[in-house]
Amino acid sequence: MTDVATTLQSIAEADAERVLELDRGHVFHSWSAQGALSPLAIAGGEGSTVWDAAGRRYLDLSSQLVNTNIGHQHPAVVRAIQEQAAILATAAPAHAVAVRGEAAARIARRAPEGLDTVFFTNGGADANENAIRMARLHTGRDKVVSTYRSYHGNTGAAVVATGDWRRVPNEYARGHVHVFGPYLYRSEFWADSVEQERDRALRHLERTIQAEGPDSVAAILLETIPGTAGVLMPPPGYLQGVREIADRYGIVFILDEVMAGFGRTGEWLALDAEGVRPDLVTFAKGVNSGYVPIGGVIISRPIAAGFDDRVFPGGLTYSGHPLAAASVVGALDAMEQEGIVDHARAIGHDVLGPGLAELAERHELIGEVRGRGVFWAIELVEDRATRQPLAPGALGRAKQLLLERGVLPFIADNRIHVVPPCVVTADEVRQGLAAIDEVLAVLARER
Repeated sequence: MTDVATTLQSIAEADAERVLELDRGHVFHSWSAQGALSPLAIAGGEGSTVWDAAGRRYLDLSSQLVNTNIGHQHPAVVRAIQEQAAILATAAPAHAVAVRGEAAARIARRAPEGLDTVFFTNGGADANENAIRMARLHTGRDKVVSTYRSYHGNTGAAVVATGDWRRVPNEYARGHVHVFGPYLYRSEFWADSVEQERDRALRHLERTIQAEGPDSVAAILLETIPGTAGVLMPPPGYLQGVREIADRYGIVFILDEVMAGFGRTGEWLALDAEGVRPDLVTFAKGVNSGYVPIGGVIISRPIAAGFDDRVFPGGLTYSGHPLAAASVVGALDAMEQEGIVDHARAIGHDVLGPGLAELAERHELIGEVRGRGVFWAIELVEDRATRQPLAPGALGRAKQLLLERGVLPFIADNRIHVVPPCVVTADEVRQGLAAIDEVLAVLARER
């Protein structure tokens, strides 16, 4: 064994105390006050399971940050990275590299007709950043309309396009306008049907654009299914209505598929179930399950053609990095060959969706469950009649109880997001639902 391999093996075998000592001594964590942190020391993973430095195993119902769609340590993806590292570990983005082109071709094959080219980025935030830049340059306009219930990433324009609390301390970018999107359970439009919610949300969007001045609006940026905001399923026809509004005023329509794309909803892209063709699609996360950082923008022909004789003023040193591109090839080929997207659809339809509906029938703390594929949220409330969100302390308690039961959750606001890898088995889903069932019963007793 080489010295490097020995060192890495020694690092991997460090006990939990050493891992936490290093972390707390030298690592600055995102979205956190640093003083009280005590992170879980993850040492390894396989499929839908991770284990900590003490060897305790957890069912990963978080997919980390809703990105390990193909599961942990899938051999095809690991092998692709290893083999590419032995061939060509890095190359500047100005060069043509075989594996980069293959990755782009595979991504474009999953996009709607007419979206043929890919601009690679390092992740989802800078994918949205560059999509906004493309829309502004294409239209010669400035403003970007997005929703309050959204998250688009933590870079200059992307975080200001975001609607949640993270936008407020970071509002340094110009030209952003926010609207309310459809969310019937907590309707901003006094709607009492899906159709009313859709139509009133579309009217609100169009009136905002008219009030801002349509000739000043470059883009409408939406998550196909808002994820971190609560897996907010768009009403049937809503996204087609947005497309019509965009067309009416010459606005670029950007769909953010960073979280919802590449198998998460049981479709290659979540937009596949919506019958809509945007002008730009942003992606990251599930395209290679986050094994190596990568994201990008899938570009429609008219927008791409606009830069045939005009310089696109954007780029990144690691755009289309060969190791990341190889991981995309490995992941997408394995997902196709193993039927992983179809599996995610079936798990959601046959096991996860019905199981969550059954929990909702039994637990008064559940206000609503919603989702598709392996992309679900349980909205917890103090009272079903008033729909008052369950208190933050109860959600903290829920996280603790789930970890004690060997389940790694994704919790946001008053919700438990149930977002396992696309490869999760039916038995693993039942294990996770049983743990949630027990935890909700404990929370009800403790109130």
